[in-house]
Amino acid sequence: MMRTRRTLDVRVERFPYVKPFRITGHVFTETALVVVEIAEGPHRARGEAAGAYYLQDDIATMTAAIERVRDAIEAGADRAGLQQLLPPCGGRNALDCALWELEAQQRGEPVWQLAGLPEPRPLRTTITLGAEEPRAMADAATALADATTLKLKLTGDAALDAARVAAVRSARPDCWIGVDANQGYRADALPALFAMLERHDVALLEQPLARGDEAGMEGVKRTIPVAADESALSLADVDGLVGRFDMVNIKLDKCGGLTEGIAIARRARQLGLGVMVGNMMGSSLSMAPSFLLGQLCNVVDLDGPTFLARDRTPGVFYRDGNVHCPAEIWGYPRSGN
Repeated sequence: MMRTRRTLDVRVERFPYVKPFRITGHVFTETALVVVEIAEGPHRARGEAAGAYYLQDDIATMTAAIERVRDAIEAGADRAGLQQLLPPCGGRNALDCALWELEAQQRGEPVWQLAGLPEPRPLRTTITLGAEEPRAMADAATALADATTLKLKLTGDAALDAARVAAVRSARPDCWIGVDANQGYRADALPALFAMLERHDVALLEQPLARGDEAGMEGVKRTIPVAADESALSLADVDGLVGRFDMVNIKLDKCGGLTEGIAIARRARQLGLGVMVGNMMGSSLSMAPSFLLGQLCNVVDLDGPTFLARDRTPGVFYRDGNVHCPAEIWGYPRSGN
């Protein structure tokens, strides 16, 4: 029997932010996404990727990666084959997620079942505050009355960061608070940073040192849990986190898709590490695969669409501190399949 012809469509879509978003060394005003669609017979499956700015994995790089494997994808390459065709990158993420959805449609089972994941339930998610002046961050935290979990972006300016944390904690004594240093600190500043975070009942510190400086975490008394983000790009990095970090932040854009994201989560658990799922500010089409991974995670950071001036319809929604992901977004058999 002749196999149904498969086609791959690739396009770029841009989603402006409601307002600029500031982290260490960067200000973002939009998210540019590579969107792929794989069509095979009656089935059409989608995936998207934002890439990782700190890896120079931008629109041009992702698009080029996808085009390099177009012939193999259209010839029928599956997810296992894709892992050999491309290294971890945003382009592989978009293709991997589309192949998951294609399989769900072809087999008539949702992705969560195919992947052996728990049935999805709403997840408590952090809502991120960009690194602004302390008063502005406190006001933003107050305005997020429905949020129960906040993540604050820091910049490495110790005095200003301390004022930011103090202002937000004063405004929201009820919330779980974590902070993301985005590689902004040096090893010799860590004791004072931990002491400050302890004073303000901060529950998690993410990526204080630059990637490549992981040895600087050795011998440091970690008085609150520390999560690796830029220091844990893919499965190959996970074993080296033991003794230096307490948790790994998995982002599908940096690890190259849900297939590797699940493998990272399971390996981290074997090593006694906590698991966090994050995002690179995509639309709801990016959040949906990560939402499934979030079912395995201790900490969930899936607030990307809250920064967008517009999102996809249908989209994820936020209520009572939780993110909800309707089945219609991604990863389920469509009616009539």
